[in-house]
Amino acid sequence: MQISKYKIPPDLQQCISADQAFHYRIVPVSTGENGLVLKTDSTSLQELLDELNIVLDSQVSLEQCPSEELEQYLTTNYRQRKKQVAHQLAYTNDFLEKMLLEAKGIGSSDIHFEPYENKCRVRLRLDGKLLEYYAIPLQDYPTMVNKIKIRANLDITEKRLPQDGRITVSSNGEEFDIRVSSLPTLNGEKLVLRILSRDTGSVELDGLGMTDMELAQYREGIKKPNGIVLISGPTGSGKTTTLYATLKLLNDGATNILTIEDPIEYTLEGINQVQLKENIGLDFASSLRTFLRQDPDIIMVGEIRDVKTANMAIRAALTGHLVLSTIHTNSAWATVSRLIDMGVPSFLIASTLNMSVAQRLVRKLCNTCKKKETVDRKYFPANFSIPNDLAHHYVPVGCNDCHHTGYEGRKAIYEILPIDKKLEPSIKNNELQIDQYIQENNLSTLQGNAIDLVAQGLTSIEEVYALLSH
Repeated sequence: MQISKYKIPPDLQQCISADQAFHYRIVPVSTGENGLVLKTDSTSLQELLDELNIVLDSQVSLEQCPSEELEQYLTTNYRQRKKQVAHQLAYTNDFLEKMLLEAKGIGSSDIHFEPYENKCRVRLRLDGKLLEYYAIPLQDYPTMVNKIKIRANLDITEKRLPQDGRITVSSNGEEFDIRVSSLPTLNGEKLVLRILSRDTGSVELDGLGMTDMELAQYREGIKKPNGIVLISGPTGSGKTTTLYATLKLLNDGATNILTIEDPIEYTLEGINQVQLKENIGLDFASSLRTFLRQDPDIIMVGEIRDVKTANMAIRAALTGHLVLSTIHTNSAWATVSRLIDMGVPSFLIASTLNMSVAQRLVRKLCNTCKKKETVDRKYFPANFSIPNDLAHHYVPVGCNDCHHTGYEGRKAIYEILPIDKKLEPSIKNNELQIDQYIQENNLSTLQGNAIDLVAQGLTSIEEVYALLSH
């Protein structure tokens, strides 16, 4: 399937909104002497032409095409909003406001504004992948950047240094926050807007994707009154969501929970949340020091980035507090090595670390179009040993339901390592591999869970390839 065959350039896409495209069954394919050329599967061409000339307030011409082909064009280039609110996304004065609502409506997590020599593009991250959605005229890009910076309380005169800010958007009773990050590049400032949801209703530990055994192990680790629980994984692997689901479970009204975050992604009632502000000295380590004087039961630290923060977390755990945090490592066991490399004494890690968790997000195959194939060695990494019972796997195809990507939604996979007395010698000796211990205790790994999802037909080999090659 050639998705590129049906892909329309962003500047043409913007000529009509997604709602207009689906309502009138039209897609823009080119601009010519007769104005905008639209493909349609309508049989009443003249009637549709008359209406479109009024609605779009410009001259258009129509070309008929088969319904099947038009459907490919529609679902490849436009996404319908979850909440049906019509927005015209041509580049107008209110483009920014409409685009933010559109991005939130279709479930985007990040918006990238990127200036280049001859064009400025806007890409949205959907299900972990970036897709180009809009084009901004080159001459209008500086104005757009200033609008965003003013909304985010950033200095519009400072174009040489990176800046961070926050925007609150309200519409139709819905309110959400956006974290703004600016970065000076060769052709101007690149902006990335992270959409932060305030809705914690759907954040539940039971629904994150852990198996029954993993969930039981995880609950056991967070029930302890003191110690450290660390969650590792790359950016965008769902670590923060796991932390919030944990806090939601632990927030029983009888505990004092304090968090220091950058940024505060969800707001949780009954929990005292602090926003990191390094420019005034409010960093993770200094906040933790203050937290210990606030009579806490549970402390959540957004990320352990340095030895100062790690040592303060250890100190908090030693004085009878439960500390939850994240760290950037590739596996649950690699977290131990990372802490030792930071300069934390191994005997302190052994006595305070309750549990190490690693997680990833993988895209789920679309149930409508996924295709069954016989397992072939060429699809797997050279060093991966294919399980004997894996005879078939599924591959992405692409259809209207998944907007011709082959995938729909994502699922978290976990590697949970409870730290017990048996592991203390391995921690103190900073051993790099504990494969035998994992096997003897029947613990699941990221690689094992990944291949299970492939066997169940929930994801593709391509999507978990990086995990299988470790």
